[in-house]
Amino acid sequence: MGSDAKTLEKIDIGKIVWRQPDGTLVSCVDKLKVLGENLEEIRQVCQDAFEDAVLMGCDERQVRDVLEAIVAGMENPYRQR
Repeated sequence: MGSDAKTLEKIDIGKIVWRQPDGTLVSCVDKLKVLGENLEEIRQVCQDAFEDAVLMGCDERQVRDVLEAIVAGMENPYRQR
């Protein structure tokens, strides 16, 4: 994530326009609700972990880098091979 990239903290999750790989919109209300709820939960878990680490004396930049690396390392189990 570059310095100009938006962070989850700055993103209004409810205003994200979700797209399918072919560019068409994800329009199912139930899917959009699940996506929003998942991201809010992720945001809170990351915030809690971040605050714990900083309170325990960890370097803020390192904690952010580790959280970013976790996201970057996620694998898509549904990718066609």
